[in-house]
Amino acid sequence: MSNTHEHRLLILTDTDGLRQAATVVRQGGTVAFPTETVYGLGANALDAAAVVKVFEIKRRPRFDPLIVHVHSISQARQVVCAWPEGATELAQRFWPGPLTLVLPKANEVPDIVTSGLPTVAVRMPDHPTALALIAEAGVPVAAPSANRFGSISPTTSEHVLSQLGDEVDLVLDGGPCRVGIESTIVSLTGQRPVLLRAGGTPLADIEDVVGPIDRPSADPNRPTAPGQYPRHYAPRTPLILREAPPDLPPLPRAGLLTLTAPQVPDHYEAVEVLSPTGDLQEAAAGLFAALHRLDALGLDAILAVKVPEAGLGMAINDRLRRAAYQTQQNYSGRN
Repeated sequence: MSNTHEHRLLILTDTDGLRQAATVVRQGGTVAFPTETVYGLGANALDAAAVVKVFEIKRRPRFDPLIVHVHSISQARQVVCAWPEGATELAQRFWPGPLTLVLPKANEVPDIVTSGLPTVAVRMPDHPTALALIAEAGVPVAAPSANRFGSISPTTSEHVLSQLGDEVDLVLDGGPCRVGIESTIVSLTGQRPVLLRAGGTPLADIEDVVGPIDRPSADPNRPTAPGQYPRHYAPRTPLILREAPPDLPPLPRAGLLTLTAPQVPDHYEAVEVLSPTGDLQEAAAGLFAALHRLDALGLDAILAVKVPEAGLGMAINDRLRRAAYQTQQNYSGRN
């Protein structure tokens, strides 16, 4: 890869690079690294001063909690003070993978990681570089997405560098993320599991393991998990969300984001098709990259069409609704 930040990009197979990144984490620095979902901006989860740097780089509100990434179930149990049977069942079935569990936190976890909440969000990422980094560092790693708060999530190292530039100490380049959307978050702190965020593990698969999961509405002013703000994952270009593509674009220079190919693509300045065959897994993997490409074109608007609300479609539509939050009402009366 060739760019002005090349000196900070470490190759996935480079053992010395992983050791260097692990040293940065242990010494209180920040490392952007690939996971199967999106790229994370990581710091030692047990070092409050290091975690502060993550909030500052992202411009993230201090009351929005982070996810702690671990390399094993045993390490996960070290950052919680209770581990119910449901946690064992879900971890054995879905870890490593795009599922985050919210559990009562251990005293060793600084309050800034959990935004003062008595619970901690924890997951084991399904990416060899992420697991190797955490294992080599010897500490759990607190890591939100490696982008500015509220912006489109990064699924390549280029996305990280374009948003965060030289503010990150090191970037591990692991290529495009395989899943492409953030993890599903489930709280296990009550009598029944509670869905806090739809994500890369379909809800139906989780319910097959632990039974029905509650879906309460979150308070946007007091998030209990990442990704609960009404406006999130948003491009700079106004994004308009529709059930179906209109006959004509809402603005002259509009782009279209759609699951399958539209009938009238010529009406749009640019078209991004997430999956020619309608495959929701392929669509999720390419969602944020497609938004990045459309956002770079200087369009008047991006029109996004909802996907079927099944399986990963629930998570895709969640991202699109939050990305469109600020502009949706402005264009609700247009064709």
